Amino acid sequence: MTLASEFGTGQAFWSMLWFFCFLIWIWLLIVVFGDIFRSHDIGGFAKTMWVIFVIVLPYLGVLVYLIARGNKMSEHAMEAAKAQDQAMQAYIRQAAGTGGSAADELQRLTNLKAQGTIDDAEYQKLKAKVIG
Repeated sequence: MTLASEFGTGQAFWSMLWFFCFLIWIWLLIVVFGDIFRSHDIGGFAKTMWVIFVIVLPYLGVLVYLIARGNKMSEHAMEAAKAQDQAMQAYIRQAAGTGGSAADELQRLTNLKAQGTIDDAEYQKLKAKVIG
């Protein structure tokens, strides 16, 4: 009962503030380590030195890394997002079965008809769907 009486509104606020600062710090460490290992423009020795620096002097190491390589972090993030977007677009195109233009689709339908996979009625129906 005495613990609850000493734990006031201000103490709850400070506890939540410290908790969220700790979560932000953990997230920042994850981002920095992820960027260190994702970087292709620095070698293995430099990566090792950055990791040791961040582990031995965490606050100073993260601050120096953000100052020294902050612009490269944003470039790496943009490259990763672009690669992920291209992979998603390729997957959508592959899953939808669209090869590109209407002419490509008509050529594919003609090949399917010539192979006997689809009959003439189905060919006309799919052709009208592609054109219209």
